[in-house]
Amino acid sequence: MAKIKNTLTAGLSIIGIIVILFSCTSGSRHDKKEGSALADTSGLVLPDGFSAVVVADNLGRCRHIAVNENNDVYIALDNLKDGFGTVALRDTTDDGVADIIQYFGKYHGTGLHIHKGYLYFGADTIVVRYKLAANLLAPAGEPEVIAYGFPNERQHAAKSLAFDNAGNMYVNVGGPANACMEEMRTPGSPGKDPCPLLEFSAGIWKFKDDVTNQRQMKEGYRYATGLRNCVAVEWNTTVNKLYVVQHGRDQLYQFFPEYYTEDDGINLPSEEFFLVEEGDDFGWPYCYYDHYKNKKLLAPEYGGDGEITGRCESKKDPIMAFPAHIAPNDLIFYTGAQFPEKYKNGALIAFHGSWNRNPQEQEGFYIVFVPFENGLPSGDWEVFADGFKGKDMVMSPGEAEYRPMGLAVGPDGSLFVSDSQKGRVWKISYNL
Repeated sequence: MAKIKNTLTAGLSIIGIIVILFSCTSGSRHDKKEGSALADTSGLVLPDGFSAVVVADNLGRCRHIAVNENNDVYIALDNLKDGFGTVALRDTTDDGVADIIQYFGKYHGTGLHIHKGYLYFGADTIVVRYKLAANLLAPAGEPEVIAYGFPNERQHAAKSLAFDNAGNMYVNVGGPANACMEEMRTPGSPGKDPCPLLEFSAGIWKFKDDVTNQRQMKEGYRYATGLRNCVAVEWNTTVNKLYVVQHGRDQLYQFFPEYYTEDDGINLPSEEFFLVEEGDDFGWPYCYYDHYKNKKLLAPEYGGDGEITGRCESKKDPIMAFPAHIAPNDLIFYTGAQFPEKYKNGALIAFHGSWNRNPQEQEGFYIVFVPFENGLPSGDWEVFADGFKGKDMVMSPGEAEYRPMGLAVGPDGSLFVSDSQKGRVWKISYNL
């Protein structure tokens, strides 16, 4: 198990150092491409040697993104646009910019994955798939229903998807609550014990990837539990294991000021990076992770006071912890051949940005890189791509110009990034 660093203090200081270094070494927003003019980063702050191009803009509220082996790009939309929930992009001139844009599909949501010649779409209550054809950008015909019967919830409804190499599909089913309180988001309210939400949510469900009409609570199987909400889900093909990054709980100080300071509420708990194996229990809603103490603690709704471990002693720890409330929304492992060797098999995570760090500025709005070796982090995380928020200080997420949401690697090893704010897509490449 990799040692977990105190990422709130160390991580935030690293961000500041990295931004300064980027400004000094790469001319703030541009990187030098050998033998040519300055490489365009399209407003992003990237490591030396990288450039970016805007593939498309104003597409709608983009969520997860997938790139086919012929370079066609597909994006899930959070809301319908002109009656459609998916958008497809094609670049016919090889300049990185989409010149054909097509909308299709009646479902909207988050999860999106290309697998075995199909485009799988995770809407809030159903998972469907579209058959892809080589001569068509937007798939023709009606989609097949793969899994259904998920709870219709207003909170944490995203159905993110991952696929292993043995014919299985993994679906995030978020817990529709902050901490399973008897009175939702009410100061001092105790937690329900046992929490009934764990029976049908707050975990990862496993299905067959090619069987239609599987019901969550009958044909589906609860693979792991105690996960509040994991929008970032990915199968690591290098070690053949599942990984997720969890959104940590909110409002420790607002609900339990007798145990927590205002700074505690802003800086706790961690966003947790997990290696998920069958039968794992990660402890939500009874537990949260404190990166200052490097351990799981009992939640105040269940008798905790910021010090007690209690039943959390038996819950599985993260492999890495990140600062609080920065919203990890996608995860990929880089297996492309284009980026420098240091990135090989490492993790890239898109942090969507916080909403609840007031009265301090909001954090996140960047993509980080975590080096990996033998299935575990082999070094500290670092900011890979920044500049999305468009200003030095953001006090509310709505002030951010862009919010990184989805990640995908194209056939040539370039990184595609989607934005949920204005519907922009970037293609980030290393200038070989």
